[in-house]
Amino acid sequence: MDKNNLIVELGTEELPPKALKTLAESFCQNTEQLLVKAGFGFEEIRWYAAPRRLALYVKQLDAQQPDRVVEKKGPAESAAFDETGSPSKAALGWAKSCGITVEEAQRLTTDKGTWLLHKATVAGKSLKAELPAIVSQALSKLPIPKPMRWGSKTTQFIRPVHTLCMLFGNALIEGEVLGVKSSNVIRGHRFHADKPVVLCHADSYLETLEKAYVIADFGQRRAKIQSSLSELCEKLNAQVTDDDDLLDEVTALVEWPVVLTAEFDAKFLTVPKEALIYTMKDDQKYFPLLDQDGNLLSTFAFVSNIESKDSSVVTKGNERVIRPRLADAEFFFNTDKKTSLESRLTSLDSILFQKQLGTVKDKAKRIASLSEYLAKVISADSALAKRAGLLAKTDLVSNMVMEFPDVQGSMGKHYALNDGENPQVAEAIEQQYKPKFSGDTLPSDGVSQSVAMADKIDTLVGIFGIGQIPKGDKDPFALRRAAIGLLRIIIENNIRLDLKDVVAQAVNLFGSKLTSASVEGDVIEFILSRLKSWYQDKGVSSQIFQAVMYNTPTDLLDFDARIDAVRYFANLEAAEPLSAANKRVANILAKNSDLNTQDVDTGLFTEAAESSLYENLQSAKEELKTFQDSSSYQQILERLASLRGPIDSFFDSVMVMADDEKVKLNRLALLKELRQLFLVVADISVLGK
Repeated sequence: MDKNNLIVELGTEELPPKALKTLAESFCQNTEQLLVKAGFGFEEIRWYAAPRRLALYVKQLDAQQPDRVVEKKGPAESAAFDETGSPSKAALGWAKSCGITVEEAQRLTTDKGTWLLHKATVAGKSLKAELPAIVSQALSKLPIPKPMRWGSKTTQFIRPVHTLCMLFGNALIEGEVLGVKSSNVIRGHRFHADKPVVLCHADSYLETLEKAYVIADFGQRRAKIQSSLSELCEKLNAQVTDDDDLLDEVTALVEWPVVLTAEFDAKFLTVPKEALIYTMKDDQKYFPLLDQDGNLLSTFAFVSNIESKDSSVVTKGNERVIRPRLADAEFFFNTDKKTSLESRLTSLDSILFQKQLGTVKDKAKRIASLSEYLAKVISADSALAKRAGLLAKTDLVSNMVMEFPDVQGSMGKHYALNDGENPQVAEAIEQQYKPKFSGDTLPSDGVSQSVAMADKIDTLVGIFGIGQIPKGDKDPFALRRAAIGLLRIIIENNIRLDLKDVVAQAVNLFGSKLTSASVEGDVIEFILSRLKSWYQDKGVSSQIFQAVMYNTPTDLLDFDARIDAVRYFANLEAAEPLSAANKRVANILAKNSDLNTQDVDTGLFTEAAESSLYENLQSAKEELKTFQDSSSYQQILERLASLRGPIDSFFDSVMVMADDEKVKLNRLALLKELRQLFLVVADISVLGK
């Protein structure tokens, strides 16, 4: 079968930079699925993307679908012919629909009888005939929230489409997609190569575009920017902050990246670097540079989309653009310093946190009280925690944060220090939102941890308390992120804290504002449910998690210790048989839950295995008391593992459901005692296959 390499390129106006990579990946995935479904074989498929193009390269693609055999089953032979052997109307109609005579029909024989059968070979369709429809369908499935129309056309896409190229080797595949006919003419760089570019072969796509000042490979373009930034930093003895999202966005903005540097007036360095970095990154897509100590430099890097003969002109243009942005930040900072954070508390009354839960000032008061409570529990400075909690949200009404929302917390720290607040209070105001994302650092000290936990718990309790539980992908108050952040702060900092007590404290602080009677249980269940995915990321199986969840430990360090113990136990030789035995015990007890079992009466034992199991249980109970007091769960499970022999002997030689009612109830009581002993750490019955 003929094979060749295929290139498909859709030329457009500038595509949304934040969506470019997602669009390209989706286009590739959709096309791959459709080619496979249509029966076209290929070695690999990869995507290319630049600001004004989406492209696919398919290696060694079949030129035609394989032929396929189609079977069409007819009527049963008994119904296909009458008594004289003549074809029935059913048989004649079926044969006509197949384009054959009844005599030409084959037979299909099974153990249920014989039927008429027709096998036909259907010739595979050519790629040339099928590709336009495949490309159209793949594009129609792209994640485009707001498609647009252009000109007088009725077709819709994320941006106007100007060119379409579908080359199979050096042969043009004709067709129309989104109202544009295929040709081998594509476009180069908007300024450096503003003329039609003829593509002669699919394999020369990247090379042809590079001559036209376009690096079509997204990854290659990104790597070039990253490499240029690294060389620049080495030359300046500087460093650039890691920001993959910014790097991806800038990569999606340029076709021919040229990394340059510019300067801003050093006087702006008196403004906190967080505000300057924010405006450089988010407003201008610049790369701020830091010295080796992490201090912001007045030199910054930017990526141009042109290779200018006089780069100083480009540099001066960017310096001219950034100056008013930084001047605004300087003005906001100097203005904000004239008003203390404490005096801004009144302004928080004008900001609604949630209609049923009150204002941000109400939330600040609750955070202050809860922070004080938490600080006492974890032996941190409760007075500082209360102060930090009260001021935590005051920077929200500052000019700087209202203009640049992403610097909330960071600016609060600077304003707190300007006001003469304790440095720990300032740090806690900044760190209250940590961790902001997966892998982010955690609050560094007890005061900061108290405020960060209080903020998250207050939000969880408040929103659950009015019945606005997250559903599906809708989570407007980021409750899932809050729960995960809370878990990380507690577990990774080894904080001994009982969620039940803390949640109850938070509920009390809301007074009569909450409407849900089950809020405490709901919040705890929600937080613990986040633990499952958190532990799965650490390689803990769902069975181990489920085993520990049986007891619903609300002390997260205790929960973690049980997880570690069950992980250890699961690898013991006795784990599988003991798990099976526990499952058997649980099933027996569940089926007889309506029976009132008495205490174990040793006088009713009739089998040696009963006595042996009972004696071993009593011995184990005494030993386990010491282990329980110190939460030595691994030792508990090791001791329980030693009961394997007596348990196996009991089930091998004892009939639990004896005819004698008293004996039966006594044996059930013994099993109940066994079950309760094994549940001290976790329900190991769920560990079995």
